[in-house]
Parts: sequence; C-alpha cells; structure tokens
Amino acid sequence: MPRKPNTETRRAEIIAAMRKVMARTGYGQATVQAVAREAGLAPGLIHYHFEDKREILIALIGSVASVARERYARMAQGARSAAERLRAYIDARLALGPGADPDAVAAWVVIGAEAIRDAKVRELYQQATSADMALLNTLLAEYLQEQGRSRQAAALLAACLCAFMEGAYQLASAAPKAMPKGYAAYAAMQLVERFAAGEPALRRRAARASARGSRAPAPRTARKTGP
Repeated sequence: MPRKPNTETRRAEIIAAMRKVMARTGYGQATVQAVAREAGLAPGLIHYHFEDKREILIALIGSVASVARERYARMAQGARSAAERLRAYIDARLALGPGADPDAVAAWVVIGAEAIRDAKVRELYQQATSADMALLNTLLAEYLQEQGRSRQAAALLAACLCAFMEGAYQLASAAPKAMPKGYAAYAAMQLVERFAAGEPALRRRAARASARGSRAPAPRTARKTGP
C-alpha cells in the first residue's frame, strides 16, 4: 500500500491534536500553540499547513464525523437483519467499549457550539448531521418493515433518536458523573422498540389487500375442443 504524502500525514496529525485539545479545553483555548504542543510540532509548522486555528476546525468536522461512521461499518459487517444493522448503528454512536472515542464526542459537542457562531461551521455541521439522519432514516424504515410495522413515522423517529444522541453527547462531555454509566445505547434501543410497538401493524393492510384479491373474478378456463 503506497505511503501517504508527508503533507497529508502532517495535516492529519495536526487535526488529531486539535481534537484532543478541544476535547479538554473547548475551542476558545485551543490556540495554535496548544495544538503545536499536543502534536509535538513547532507553531510555524502548524501555520505552514493551516492558515489559522479556524481552518483546522473546518478540517476537523469531517474527521470527527467519520469516527462513528467507520465504527458502524466495522460493527455492521456481520449483521444479517435490519434489527442487527440498527443495533450496530446505535452501538457505534453510543456504546462504550472498543472503538469508543470520548475525545471525538467532546469535540463534536464543541463543534456544535461553534456552529451557532460561525456560518461555515454551521454549514458543514448541518451537512454531517443530514447525512447521519438519512442513514438513520433508512435503517429505521427497514427495521419497522421487518417488525411488520408502518414505516410512515421513520423520519420522525430518526429525528427523535438523533436529538437523543446529541443530548447524550452533551451530557457525557459536560456532566459525565450525572448519568448512569453505559445507559445511552440501551436507552436508545428501548426508545426504538417501544416506538415501533405503537405503530400500526402492516398485517392489517396485507389482509385487506388479500381480501380485495379474493373478490376478483376467477380466470376463465379454455373450452375443450378435442374428443
């Protein structure tokens, strides 16, 4: 496998350092000097690759957004059903254990705060959130269908679940001792299962369609013409 160019590797190191610094101190205290110390580089080298810390922040958004997506891709490899794929997604976003990245979670919370103030950050934050919403909507629609339930409210459930996850990130970063350890993934799946249980069953529609079909006239048989 070919090695990455030195510039790309160095930029990745700087972005990773920015993520760690932001997770500890927020964006305001994430100076170029602090990022340089975290990366073990001279401040001048930071400026060689990025104009200022805002440019690092812009690059960081895509990097942080990819953490959960890559974890989901790994967790979903063996999934054989819609329920397993959905659980893999929820675990990738919320579960503790291998692949969990508290720094990425805290950095995402900080990015969300900066999105209020910075139009470019807000644009990229919305794009990342919309992409996650689209995937979640698909997973939930497939899950509801597999459970024999109406898919009409999949988008509403996706919005509820997305809001739950963002709130869980905020609390995990700002008040970690206030919440039960490991609650989020379990609670999210419970939310989905109980929501699904309250949705209209598809069997009723199928029964009506079957009843309509049974009332259709029987096909005419061909008359015998031979002996």
